[in-house]
Amino acid sequence: MSRFVTTAGSEPCATTATVAGQSTAHSASIGARSRLALLALLGVTLAGFAPEPDPVPRRWQLDVKLGPLRFASMDVPGTGPRAYFYMTYTVTNTSGADVLLAPAWDLATSDGHIIRSGRNVPASVTRELITRLENPYLQDQIDIIGILMQGEENAKDGLVVWTATDFRLDEISVYGAGFSGEAKPFDVLNTQTGEREKILLRKTIMARYQTPGDIERSSSDPFEPYEVRWIMR
Repeated sequence: MSRFVTTAGSEPCATTATVAGQSTAHSASIGARSRLALLALLGVTLAGFAPEPDPVPRRWQLDVKLGPLRFASMDVPGTGPRAYFYMTYTVTNTSGADVLLAPAWDLATSDGHIIRSGRNVPASVTRELITRLENPYLQDQIDIIGILMQGEENAKDGLVVWTATDFRLDEISVYGAGFSGEAKPFDVLNTQTGEREKILLRKTIMARYQTPGDIERSSSDPFEPYEVRWIMR
C-alpha cells in the first residue's frame, strides 16, 4: 500500500505528521477558541478548561498520519467556480483488535467558522481530486467507513474535503474524531437555562496550519501542520 500521495506533476508528500498518543497542556490557541465557539453555538459555557487525554491510552487508538492541507479552485458543472480545502491521511490499526472506522472531520478558521467535511461538496469534486492525487488506494469519507483490520497491510488512505468560503485567513485548525475509543464527561453551564449539564468529550486529533492571509494567491503551495496532537473535544 502506498504511504505517500502525489498530485499530478508533483513529488510525493513524504513529510506527514504522525500522531501516536501525544498529550500536552492546552495553550491559548485558535484550536481552543474554535472548540469554545462550537460549544457556544450549542448554548453552553465551559465550567473550566476541557480535560486532557490520558497520558497513556487505556482505550483503543489508531495510528494516523496526516498529509498537508491543500487548496483547490474547481469549475463545478451547473454551479460555476468553487473553492475547496482538502487533505489526505493514512490510518493504521495497531490497537490489538479490529475496530469500526467512521471518521468525522471539522475545519475551523481563524475567523470562527466551523465547517464539517463533505458538506456541500459535490461527488464530482471528490472524484476529480482523487483522480488528481493519483493514489489507487485513496478512499473518500464514505467509502473509508467500515471495519479496519489490524496491521500495516490493512492500512487505509483517506481523502477529506471541505468547502472554502474564507480566503483571508491567518490560521486553520483541523479536527479528526473516530480514531480513539477514549471519551470523558465534562460539566458545562447552559447559558439559556442556567443549569449545569454534562457533555461527552471524545479524544480527537487536532492539526494546526498557518496560512498566508491570502490563500488564493498561494493556492499551489501546500500548508504543512506546525502542531499535531490529541485533545478532548
